[in-house]
Amino acid sequence: MLNVAATGDLDFLSLGAMIHRLDPGIIPFRKANQCSIHVSGGEFNCAANLADCFQLKTGIATAMVDYPIGELINERVRAMGVRPFYKRFAHDGVRGPNMATVYSDQGHGVRAPIVFYNRSNEAAGLLKPGDFDWDAIFAGGVRWFHSGGIFAALSPTTPEVIIEGMKAARAAGAVTSFDLNYRAKLWQISGGLDKAQDTLNRIVEHVDVLVGNEEDLQKGLGLSGQDVEAHSKLDPTAFFGMMEEVADKLPGVKAVATTLREVESTNRHNWSAVLWMEGQTYQAKTMKLDVVDRIGGGDGFASGLIYGLLSGKDPQTALDLGWAHGALLTTYPGDTTMATIREVEAVASGGSARVQR
Repeated sequence: MLNVAATGDLDFLSLGAMIHRLDPGIIPFRKANQCSIHVSGGEFNCAANLADCFQLKTGIATAMVDYPIGELINERVRAMGVRPFYKRFAHDGVRGPNMATVYSDQGHGVRAPIVFYNRSNEAAGLLKPGDFDWDAIFAGGVRWFHSGGIFAALSPTTPEVIIEGMKAARAAGAVTSFDLNYRAKLWQISGGLDKAQDTLNRIVEHVDVLVGNEEDLQKGLGLSGQDVEAHSKLDPTAFFGMMEEVADKLPGVKAVATTLREVESTNRHNWSAVLWMEGQTYQAKTMKLDVVDRIGGGDGFASGLIYGLLSGKDPQTALDLGWAHGALLTTYPGDTTMATIREVEAVASGGSARVQR
């Protein structure tokens, strides 16, 4: 069973890279003349969601550059109620180091969203073991510690920071989780598939809860699994079929969860979620989503699931909360939540979209 501490100075602490995402809405970048700026990062998104929607005490350990983009990002960290633990870097005024930029339009209808990056000279990639005083950070108690595969792919040193943090978290009695978030583009420039699997397998030795779909498990961890393409995107057979191998290869992992998404068009998805926890399987209902912005939906799911587990909910209820919050997050522009606990609970319990008067 997950041994979740009852109290702590922080309910949740994440470690990862923060970025700013430029979003021209439904206009492709080649025709864009203005953009919204969303502050994001897979690990930060979870901390922000848990603080803002679920009212938990959360923190983020990350790199911060002292220049206007860093100040913009720091303002959003504070606005979402997340406590920062920064390793600070000075900007040279020309080349950096930088806070990474992600470019992502929203697509529309038959036109899919396009995502590309500028992570050149990224400050988070410079992080190395010893940059954070984990003893001081964990001194007041931390109940849950989280990181992810995108941060692990940034440089040779970031996986070592994750492992250092995971060891400190476990020593302090925190539950540890990791979102595999396998991104082929990032791992291609960080050593390729073999490097990804070697790195991620070393990390998950220290993990209690994994977030990742069949592709993440197969490509990220080298598990064999089944032919993903042979099954419907909403069919949990391939995912659950891999759990015996997960249990054999990763005996320390107590739970694995993922969303199930079948894309009819950019703005219409069929949405579900599944959880394997200590030998038992759970599945959320399937709903049709009218999507505004799909970026961050997976982090929204992870946040709701973690909230449920931190709150002592049974596994099915925790899964349903993650499913509901992830669904709601796709109805907002940007990467972080605008939902309330009441709205999440209403969707999780089968509430409708009728107007609330």
